[in-house]
Amino acid sequence: MASTAVKLIDIAVNFTDAMFKGIYHGKQCHAADIPAVLARAWAAGVDRIIVTGGSLKESREALEIAETDGRLFCTVGVHPTRCGEFEEKGDPEGHFQALLALAKEGIEKGKVVAVGECGLDYDRLHFCPADVQKKYFEKQFELAEAVKLPMFLHMRAAGEDFCEIMSRNLYRFPGGVTHSFTDSAEDRDRLLSFEKMFIGVNGCSLKTNENLEVLQGIPVERLMIETDSPYCDIRNTHAGSQYVKSTWPSKKKEKYEPDSMVKNRNEPCLVRQVLEVVAGCKGIADIEGLSKTLYHNTCRLFFPQDLDASAEAQLESGSTVQDS
Repeated sequence: MASTAVKLIDIAVNFTDAMFKGIYHGKQCHAADIPAVLARAWAAGVDRIIVTGGSLKESREALEIAETDGRLFCTVGVHPTRCGEFEEKGDPEGHFQALLALAKEGIEKGKVVAVGECGLDYDRLHFCPADVQKKYFEKQFELAEAVKLPMFLHMRAAGEDFCEIMSRNLYRFPGGVTHSFTDSAEDRDRLLSFEKMFIGVNGCSLKTNENLEVLQGIPVERLMIETDSPYCDIRNTHAGSQYVKSTWPSKKKEKYEPDSMVKNRNEPCLVRQVLEVVAGCKGIADIEGLSKTLYHNTCRLFFPQDLDASAEAQLESGSTVQDS
């Protein structure tokens, strides 16, 4: 188990997923267990979690989950593969207004911190064609502008179109993070050319040696970490696994015990492993300093009200870690 000396924010957890209700491939294997998952996260040094919304329905559920704990927050938006939902009832504007109303409700409750998950995914066009994805990606900038929130973004095999849409909408939102980044060095550099853009990494970002080379080119002051659980865990076969130091006991779902993780189901406590891989890959010995930098980055985007002059001074003085 990990030391709690570091303070971490997991920017992407899919708590609306059926696996956290104990359901796998449509079969109930154990009881819903978000409280047990959260207990492990808090014990591991996780300070806050952002619950991801990927559809109108899912965003409602994410807000409900976020309301159960003061350390939980959420996003409101529509994932690129689900953008067809805007047109399902023949009233795209009505669907947009429902998202807007939900975002405003969540902001009033102090829970909604970003618009998303939105963007482009050209790896899964069988779920939603590119023209529909582009249309409603653009529409969600209108949502961000209306509520003055940052954007929680998804980009998969669509770097050119994504960045072209981004560039003409930069004035509409205060900043964003492209999460679960798995694309090329060229796409990384495109994103970094936008001053207000951060890049989020998880286990899927750390699979291959090429992934690790791409990570090395992301300045730590532009980086955030996440699990994207219950997906994107770090497996022993992944290139990044050589740097993992923290482990937790796990059992197969059929032998579920509340005090153990479920084997192959990712959890927010494992964001500590992502931190360790980032540190190892970048040759950073001061893991606590790195965690402070990543925490500061995340607060700058999602929790700016929590940043004070001392935190800014700390970053300037070098008591947090920056790439040389």
